[in-house]
Amino acid sequence: MTFYSTNNSANIVSVQEALFNSLPQDKGLYMPSSIPQLPADFLDSILNQSLAEIAYKLTKLWLHEELTNAQIEELVTHAFPFDTPLVELEAGRKYVLELFHGPSLAFKDVGARFMAGLMSIYSGMRSREVHILVATSGDTGGAVAMGFHNVPGVRVSILYPKGRVSMLQEKQLTTLGGNIHAFEVDGSFDDCQAMVKAAFLDEDLTSAFSLSSANSINIFRLIPQSFYYFRAMAQLGADHAPVVFSTPSGNFGNLSAGVLAWRMGLPVQAFVAATNMNKVVPDYLTSGLYSPIDSLTTLSNAMDVGNPSNFVRLQRLFNDDFDHINQLISGFHFTDAQTVDEMLALRDSYNYIACPHTAVGLLGLESYQHSYVDNCGIALATAHPAKFSPAVDTIFGHSVDVPERLATLANRTKQAAAIPATFAAFKESLLQLV
Repeated sequence: MTFYSTNNSANIVSVQEALFNSLPQDKGLYMPSSIPQLPADFLDSILNQSLAEIAYKLTKLWLHEELTNAQIEELVTHAFPFDTPLVELEAGRKYVLELFHGPSLAFKDVGARFMAGLMSIYSGMRSREVHILVATSGDTGGAVAMGFHNVPGVRVSILYPKGRVSMLQEKQLTTLGGNIHAFEVDGSFDDCQAMVKAAFLDEDLTSAFSLSSANSINIFRLIPQSFYYFRAMAQLGADHAPVVFSTPSGNFGNLSAGVLAWRMGLPVQAFVAATNMNKVVPDYLTSGLYSPIDSLTTLSNAMDVGNPSNFVRLQRLFNDDFDHINQLISGFHFTDAQTVDEMLALRDSYNYIACPHTAVGLLGLESYQHSYVDNCGIALATAHPAKFSPAVDTIFGHSVDVPERLATLANRTKQAAAIPATFAAFKESLLQLV
């Protein structure tokens, strides 16, 4: 298995290079040189299998030349002690795929824990400590912090935008200590993301550290996110209408993972790119023009991204063919008011409590199904609603039950370095960790 840079297809690297040096020097993103194809009986073979069981089969398709069967089994068993259940709202018509049953209560546990396990397998072969840099709009930070906490040979630095993550999200990424360091940036997620990208191209930092990333810019965060699309299909069984996935989207790694699953052979009628008012990709799907914006602050804060990194991956997955992208992906965007109305409607109609991001995904699904009737729709539920207290509590007029593993963080002491949104400030702070 090899990978190429989106900025230079001749730049071919190994699994370890793509895993540990996640951003090519030419400022592209790594993509697989070839995409494994599903065996003819694959979908029948995974019916009602767990996430870990399906992940084992898919990981073998990707990494059979790299890892033994025993290593793969240990990797997926440790990464996925939880599942991703499919919850029916309307029989045969509308479902949510709950991706928040991992330790940080967000879908990013899947990619972060797989990546941490893979790095752990390879870290014993490396002479230098790996220093992971992560920009987060909310959920990535907690998932990475928990996934990599106390992993030998790995140090993690997380950048997050001041005042733009919920209290419990902030606690998840600032209270673990040990090998986890947090930087509170006086700016936006896009500022944080730009600082991380700049770090990978800075000679002083690349000399001082063996840098890697656990953002979705790392291809090994994205590949395992494709696993739960297969798990969703396995839970539907053999008899169902054509499937549509609606993915609430910010940096577009999650949607790229779904398209990757489709490229492998997963039968999908369509994907819905559902966003808040950071609607760069829905606008692109309408006009054919990609025009990044300064990110806007919304209720669904983990999706507040004005220049999504993974957009270029979406293009490559369709060989840069806009017409083909437009045939498979429909884009919709929604205001905070629409999001609140949807959260209340889901509670009243289905007794289902959704976080703002999940509500955006369901709004996108409903918008698609309004025009296209013959399908089975699955919206991705990306995070537990308690992660967005007190905003969610205010919407529902009562406190949402907080899982114990999240509630215990509330009284922990925040540990974060406050820095301005400049690369110079981040570089100086990072070098102090040497």
